[in-house]
Formats: sequence, C-alpha cells, structure tokens
Amino acid sequence: MTDDVIRGLMAAFSAKDLEGALAFFAEDAVVNDPHYPIPKMSGIDAIRQGFAWAFGNMKQPGFAIRQVWDNGRSGAVELDTRHVFKAGVKSEFEQVFVFELNDDGKIKRLQSYVPYRPPGIGGVLVKIIGWIWRLRTSRGRNT
Repeated sequence: MTDDVIRGLMAAFSAKDLEGALAFFAEDAVVNDPHYPIPKMSGIDAIRQGFAWAFGNMKQPGFAIRQVWDNGRSGAVELDTRHVFKAGVKSEFEQVFVFELNDDGKIKRLQSYVPYRPPGIGGVLVKIIGWIWRLRTSRGRNT
C-alpha cells in the first residue's frame, strides 16, 4: 500500500501536479524537508504553499526511485533526486524519505534525510579532518 502511495506522489511531484501530489496527504500531515523556506510544513495548506513554491521555481523536478521499504503503513524510499530549475541550474543529490500513513491510507508524515554535512562548527571540523585524511592518503600515509 505505501509503495503505491510513494510512487504516486513522486510521479505527481515530477509532473508538477500540485493537486495530484496533495491528494496523497492527510489534512493534518507534516512534511519535514530542509530544501524548503520553512522546512517543517504542518497541515495541507502549508504543504500546498511549499510545493507551489517548489513548482514555481523548477523547470523539471525529478526523482529516480532506488528502493522502497514498505511496512504496510510506514516505510522509507531511497531516491536519486535530479531537479532542473528555471534558470537551467541542475541539482542532483541522494535523498531518503521516511513516511507514515494514517488509517485512510494518506500520508501523515514525510521526513526528508539528505547526506549533507552537519551545520556549524561540527561540519567545519569534519570537513577539515576529511582534507587531512585525503592529503595523507595522497602521500601514501594512512594515519
């Protein structure tokens, strides 16, 4: 059941079908996605505003589904996201959505997870350590 819902949502989103995409959500759904001006969108009106903003800025949204894990009323989907914005800028990244359905088979929660480094000083430190490791590896040293 969740597999059909998620594949349907991704198809509607890729077609920039706002009402088609919204039809998969419960009225009180919550979408958490860091790619939006307000990452936590609570309720169908907030989700409509966020999706309308996205569609207004994209020439072609795109998702290639790698894998769907379906547990009946919850699950996850791993995606290759490939969006083209109106200015021609391409954005390609991996993404995972975790989702839950309500008793009516509508999405009540959709949470995006992306493989970005943590923000702030934690992200800076990890990046510096990565540079050090790559430098050592390029010199033939692994420690």
